[in-house]
Amino acid sequence: MRFVLPGKPQAKLQAICTTEWEGQRIVAYISGSALIILGGAHHIIQTVYHDGSPPLDAVAIDEASGKIAISISQEIYVYRPYGRGEGGLKWSLQCSLRIPNTKCDAVTLSWGIDEEILVASTSLRLFQTADEGTLIWHRELANPAKFASFSPDASLIASTGIYDRLIKLWRRQSSGTDDTRFDFTYLQHPRTITALHWRRPYDRGQCFENVLYTICADNRVRIWSPADPHGLEVFQLWAEIDMQESLQPRHNQLTCQSDKRYAFIIDSHDFIFATERAVQDASDGNLEENNALEHLMEIAKRGPEVCVVLDGRGNMSAWGLEGVGCKSSNLHNSFNIAHVEDFRLSNLQAVNAIENNLHFLNFCDRGPGSNFTLLVHHFDGRIEWLEGRIDELFDPSSRRDRLSRKALWTGHDGSVKKIVRNRSGNALLSRTNDNEGLLWKHKLSKSGTVLARHSSISCQEHIHKTCLLEEGGFAVNLHDHSISVWDTSSFCATQVAASEFDLEGKLLCLLLLREPDQFSGSFHVAAITSRMQGIVWEIKVGLKSQRNQTQALSDPSATVAKICTFDLQAEEDLMFILPVDPAGSLSIASDVLDTFARDVATSYTSSGVLCAWAAVLELENRSVHWLVTSRVETGIQNPSLASGSSIRKTAIIDAVKTGLTIWDVSSGQLEHDGHYEPHEMIQDLDWSSTPDNQAILAVGFPHRVVILSQMRFDYINTGPAWATIREISIRESTPHPIGDSTWLGSGNLVVGAGHQLYVYDKNVTNSDTFVTDLAIPMHSPRSMTIFDLVSYLNGPLPVFHPQFLAQCLLAGKLAQVQKIIIGLDKALKFFVEGDELDSLVSLPISTFFVEQQFLPNLAKKEMRSSYAEFIEESEPDTVSEDLAASLTEKLAKLAVPHLSNQEQMHLADIVECVATAEKHRRSMDENATRYLLFFRQHILRKGQAREGRFGLTWREIVWGQHSESQDILVHLISKHYQGRMLWRHARESGIFMWLTDISSLREQFEIIARNEYTKTDEKDPIDCSLYYLALKKKSILIGLWRMASWHREQSSTQKLLLRNFQEPRWKTAALKNAYALLGKRRFEYAAAFFLLAGNLQDAVNVCANQLQDLQLAVAVARVYEGDKGLVVRSLLEDKVLPQAALTGNRWLATWSFWMLGRRDMAVRALISPVYTLVDTPRTPNLQSRSYLANDPALIVLYKQLREKTLQTLKGASKIPPRVEWEFVIQNARLYDRMGCDILALDLVRNWEFLTQPQDQQQPSSAKHRHHIRKPSIPDRPQKMLRRRSSLVVDDLPSPGSGAPVPQIMRGLLSPPEKVFEEPDANSLLDSFGF
Repeated sequence: MRFVLPGKPQAKLQAICTTEWEGQRIVAYISGSALIILGGAHHIIQTVYHDGSPPLDAVAIDEASGKIAISISQEIYVYRPYGRGEGGLKWSLQCSLRIPNTKCDAVTLSWGIDEEILVASTSLRLFQTADEGTLIWHRELANPAKFASFSPDASLIASTGIYDRLIKLWRRQSSGTDDTRFDFTYLQHPRTITALHWRRPYDRGQCFENVLYTICADNRVRIWSPADPHGLEVFQLWAEIDMQESLQPRHNQLTCQSDKRYAFIIDSHDFIFATERAVQDASDGNLEENNALEHLMEIAKRGPEVCVVLDGRGNMSAWGLEGVGCKSSNLHNSFNIAHVEDFRLSNLQAVNAIENNLHFLNFCDRGPGSNFTLLVHHFDGRIEWLEGRIDELFDPSSRRDRLSRKALWTGHDGSVKKIVRNRSGNALLSRTNDNEGLLWKHKLSKSGTVLARHSSISCQEHIHKTCLLEEGGFAVNLHDHSISVWDTSSFCATQVAASEFDLEGKLLCLLLLREPDQFSGSFHVAAITSRMQGIVWEIKVGLKSQRNQTQALSDPSATVAKICTFDLQAEEDLMFILPVDPAGSLSIASDVLDTFARDVATSYTSSGVLCAWAAVLELENRSVHWLVTSRVETGIQNPSLASGSSIRKTAIIDAVKTGLTIWDVSSGQLEHDGHYEPHEMIQDLDWSSTPDNQAILAVGFPHRVVILSQMRFDYINTGPAWATIREISIRESTPHPIGDSTWLGSGNLVVGAGHQLYVYDKNVTNSDTFVTDLAIPMHSPRSMTIFDLVSYLNGPLPVFHPQFLAQCLLAGKLAQVQKIIIGLDKALKFFVEGDELDSLVSLPISTFFVEQQFLPNLAKKEMRSSYAEFIEESEPDTVSEDLAASLTEKLAKLAVPHLSNQEQMHLADIVECVATAEKHRRSMDENATRYLLFFRQHILRKGQAREGRFGLTWREIVWGQHSESQDILVHLISKHYQGRMLWRHARESGIFMWLTDISSLREQFEIIARNEYTKTDEKDPIDCSLYYLALKKKSILIGLWRMASWHREQSSTQKLLLRNFQEPRWKTAALKNAYALLGKRRFEYAAAFFLLAGNLQDAVNVCANQLQDLQLAVAVARVYEGDKGLVVRSLLEDKVLPQAALTGNRWLATWSFWMLGRRDMAVRALISPVYTLVDTPRTPNLQSRSYLANDPALIVLYKQLREKTLQTLKGASKIPPRVEWEFVIQNARLYDRMGCDILALDLVRNWEFLTQPQDQQQPSSAKHRHHIRKPSIPDRPQKMLRRRSSLVVDDLPSPGSGAPVPQIMRGLLSPPEKVFEEPDANSLLDSFGF
């Protein structure tokens, strides 16, 4: 649902019209140069723009054909409806008509019969529009026409001129295209005629007498009925109603009296329909007590027309007119129906005589649910849609709301260029290209969110930028060389202060700085130019309470004064600096200027440097201080648009306006990289956030807005960090492109397109396409606000969520995971859908902070047996396969709260994986458990549609690399593939990347070779050639070829293999065959021939480049020459590490460094960006800055590796303490963004930093206090460890030797000179001060 502000209606007598066509209510009105067609209070069917033309003058709808005609100066445009039966009613231009040789615009239009249209200006012209528009009758007028209207049967035309007191009544004598004639007579009035109305029949084909109602400047309504049809007088005066006398307020106070009178006619059939509808809506019990309804029921039986008179002060009287046009004089009667004193229209906001006018239209449709509707056209630029029961309208008793306002149509009469909101989001100002602005206030009504027009600004100078003060009470406009302050408390804003200035460069932004005291009545704004020079002004408006109580009209309500100028030292390639969108909770300005200060602006250079700026005012010194709170090198050249938010999220659009990137400025990481179709260029960005600071971004295109929400980080499935949750399209409502959009504080989105403002509801439903794609649990509410949806997508996870469990497993918390699974199984035992489920499954929060230890099974049995007689059924201590099967069955049947169907499937996968890991726990270390869990999870998900990964990630490979239980892993993997592991299976498991024992590696590679040979019934030796040649077992390959008698290449290949490839001749032959095979794109066989020629480097290159199989290249090199070979080293240094630097893959980097024997660099790669450690000729791409490069599991591996060997400890010692602290905090933030708040708390609570040397802990002087010193490396790195019981492998090279000599030593003690006796643990800790 949405609220629409279609545009400001013209202050013209024929600016609005309505009719019911083929059962649908159609309302059309003109706004500037636009025609707006509506099908209801909030339903815009179509908007037709005539850009570049003067404002429209009149509009009329043909009730019979549905055609709509508009007039622009001397041009008439006729639009024909189409698509009615197809469910998409629209209008298209049929023809255009021109009024020649006239200096007066066409001011009125009226449809006749058979698609005739009457055009009145200085003449009356009748056109036939059935085809292309033909002039069939023309008469000049003495005065330009003010009104000209056909009677319902088109036999009469009533016309009058400006300030005329005569109605010229034209009577049709003949009709036809070739012979159309009218004669005329006059109806005299004593004063100027102000309005006329023809009585409408019940049905257009109904035969009835024409009746004309006229309203005169003497405040009288005259009713003209037919006279003798054969006489000279066509009409005679039937009756008149004195509007001045008909309203006699009971209260004689001047405030209750008014000389103004307004009147409108309710036709008989509308009155009867409205009364019948009121009877249907009233209950039987209320019907007996509803005297007003009973009174109207009696009147409706007489079928009168009703004349309603009102004065705008709440006084209204209704008069029944019975027997109008009837030949029998006995039926002539006019009588009073009701008199009420509390029917108030909205206050008239007219600023001149033209705008001080009202025009009424009323109807009651025949469809179900239709009530009496009154359209009130205020000439100050508003149309009210009032709706209600007619008995409540005419009820003489006191009522508060006789008719409820269903819609208020207003807006601009020019195209919206910019929309600016205040900080709280409850007021906004929309501005057009003509420097005219409207201030809107956000209000809540019974129908939902509405924007109420509060004030208007009309400025003669060009407006560059605008900002709003307070709750929209004042507006500040920035012009070319001045700044102006406008008081918007009245309907028409007034300029109350101004100040001129002179700055070099182009004006880029106007910032509203944060105030130290929000209740001082002062505001400070800053303007900044492209030279990064600026001025700060102080605007004093006083406290609101003081202004309301004591301010005199002659006193200025605001003052503006220059405070200071500043220079931010502009960068040469600065492109723009923009204020941040005020997303998130409002905060009071801080006196401290540091990196935690709230950002106020974002700047961007053409070279791709993004900076966030904070500012602090010093009022005593009349100065402002600026600080760059963050600086990010994005690598995006020449962006076309950028937008930052106060919660440090920034969106950037590339130069071609189709690429969108979203950055977390505080961490400098890329969260989203999206691309859209080339024909849709991004033109607007708007930020909002939930009350708990979850970011929402609206991306504006010419005809639609895409709303993105941040998502939880998902490093297990590499899920997106941002997702589309809604798409808004305006193409069906208007052809005009979107000018601007902004968020209200409530979560509603305001979109400005052309003259119109669309306010979209903040509610979303589960049935929305994009919400369905997010896999929201089916038992969630069917409708929720956008804030609730975003909070759900980003809030803390329950401990039984698969992502939380996976992160616990990576963090080494297998004991806690088992407790969670056992607790969930217990909770689901008696669970029924609809019950609440504890997010902690009844576990104490300390479970996740205190390290859990498994008791030996024997000890557990003894404890249980001791109390067996008191325990009927003990809870399981571990997740067995039986428990896993039971819980999996429950998950398949129940809808678990907070989990979608997909997440329940993933949870079942993890339960099975944990059961498998528990079964083999005694024979596996933690790293092997991590690897096995995610290998099993990968296998279980491989068949699902969303599984797009090629195999295990480098994260799982690194866990396997650092496992000391690789034998059992090899056994389990081989068992999984039933002893038939092929290369694709090996690549999927990464076995040849993490297996460290070379003999075992070659043994598994030979198994692969054997299985590749036997995988088909033909047993082709080509399939295994690469593998056997890498193993240097050519003889086996010769034997296989000897058995391949069916192969057409047997003879030539067998002869070639028997040659001695140590000879240059045969080596050259092998190389020629390899290159020939490359030409035939037989890459794997070509690599085999390179190996046959002894050229390992080319074979590896073919595997890595042509086959795009890095694992195969590494495996072949390792098998062929071992881990110390030159080709392996070259492959890692020249191929793998640059790729890791280019993509930011820290797991790949640490694996490579470990393979190279650079264990210190392997540790550093876990913390530092890879491109800072590796020299690469290529610039790192956006992927290297992605959030995916900062996996929280990296800190788990870092903590494990830094204490493993002296090399790793040495590498950790090279990391500055500040960098390690930032690394820990960043991972805590990542856990929080993943919804794992408990793990974030556990990390910061239990993390142990390395102890630093004394010179680092105590800076020598105060000037070094904020200087990050390069860490010095102690002579004995093991002294940096806090835990005295740590065992560290001494793998540092011995002096004079080129290879490290491993040696086990105690972390802080010297190598023992005698047999080591392990001391008591308590005494050891006591001796070191613990």
